[in-house]
Amino acid sequence: MIADEATLTRLAGLAQRGDRQAYAALLGAARAWLQRYFRRRTTPCQMDDLVQDTLLSVHRKLASFDPARPFTPWLAAIARFRFVDHLRLAYRRAEDELSADHADSHSDEPEITARISLERLFEQLPDAQQRAIELVKIEGLSIAEASLSTGQSESLVKVNIHRGLKRLSALIERG
Repeated sequence: MIADEATLTRLAGLAQRGDRQAYAALLGAARAWLQRYFRRRTTPCQMDDLVQDTLLSVHRKLASFDPARPFTPWLAAIARFRFVDHLRLAYRRAEDELSADHADSHSDEPEITARISLERLFEQLPDAQQRAIELVKIEGLSIAEASLSTGQSESLVKVNIHRGLKRLSALIERG
């Protein structure tokens, strides 16, 4: 069963106040949502670790959740950060392997190098611009979905994408 937003938000508020049943129900619903989220983004062998890692983050950060706001965008933000951390670790490992054995070229080397370069460029953007570009241009979310995920208006998401892409273009031209 997929819980609706109001139920998830209510469960999170109850869990913050120490309700163990609400906490267990919230984690169960969060686990199901995270499995669907990561299923499209990673391999099955990595999915379980990402789900568990994200649930640990939810547990550690639950006190920071504002029950006046929707739960799913809060959960999605944590999942996204865990996924980005996972990708960074994978890219660092791949970069180390490429550096250690550069004579043995891999067919996926250009993609890895491009993603590493993109990550380095993104580090030079403000967080709001970086997040808007990643959600819409890389992950393929609609403007409305990105707006819900970030808490920004749709207009602000569009502005952040435009300004971020313009800044990326300038950084590349200078590079």
